[in-house]
Amino acid sequence: MHIILIKLRILLLISLALIIGMPLQATADSVVDQLERRVVVPDDPRRVISLAPSITEIVYALDQENRLKGVTRYSDYPRKATKLPRIGSFVRLDIERIVALNPDLCIATKDGNPKATIDRLETLKIPVYVVNPHNLDTILETILELGTILNADDRAKTLTTSLRTRIQRVKFRVAQVNYRPRVFFQIGISPIVSAGTDTFIHELIELAGGINMAKGRIAYPRFSTEQVLALEPEVFIITSMARQAVFEQVKAEWRRWPNIPAVRDDRIFLVDSDLFDRPSPRLVSGLELLTRLIHPELQGQSQ
Repeated sequence: MHIILIKLRILLLISLALIIGMPLQATADSVVDQLERRVVVPDDPRRVISLAPSITEIVYALDQENRLKGVTRYSDYPRKATKLPRIGSFVRLDIERIVALNPDLCIATKDGNPKATIDRLETLKIPVYVVNPHNLDTILETILELGTILNADDRAKTLTTSLRTRIQRVKFRVAQVNYRPRVFFQIGISPIVSAGTDTFIHELIELAGGINMAKGRIAYPRFSTEQVLALEPEVFIITSMARQAVFEQVKAEWRRWPNIPAVRDDRIFLVDSDLFDRPSPRLVSGLELLTRLIHPELQGQSQ
């Protein structure tokens, strides 16, 4: 009975949207998204809903935030995004709320958004363009694609050119190092979790001139304290979505092991998780930060 009521409410909302005047697009284009799905999107989408925090960040970076009518719960950057209507978390989207916001386009991500929800939105005649960035190159491609969809080609090209320049600057500096420190990047506290090879974090560590001690086919491997001690990391990065107080507690616990090179040399660092796990332009800021932490001797050098 509850499911039937929800369906009836969704149908009612659709009807109301049509009655009050859903924005009619004069023309629309058929495009292929990053999952090779053909999607008919408006030529000039005016009511866009972002289904992930990273997408929200990209839309703002493209200066197209005026199109956004809804975002997910943890879309908190830039701060202005926190004032937009919420449509649930990106893994638990509220279809009823999305329909009520009367979108002419939703932008989704393969990594996190449930396929069943995307399929449901499309049965309700709401176009959903899905992106699937999995490294820095595909993030830049995503920015260009969304720039085209949102009529912000010039801004997208300017932004990606700037990001590529910053990445190249890091590569130039790192090419001068003779030694790559062993890095352990802790993203989970209990249990201890790190990032394997097929992750953004691994790519950033490698580009920043470090050796990822958790590399391997498991995306997010778990470790015991003894295993971490055996790895003897020279740089220890701690990140989590938990409170800063928890960060400090974990850092203090690792300091009990002075034989770890990172502890001995005072190279345990706390970082903002959003700079490393969101496929947005800020990932380049995460790369630059990691480079400073892993190779402080490179600072001040120019390309």
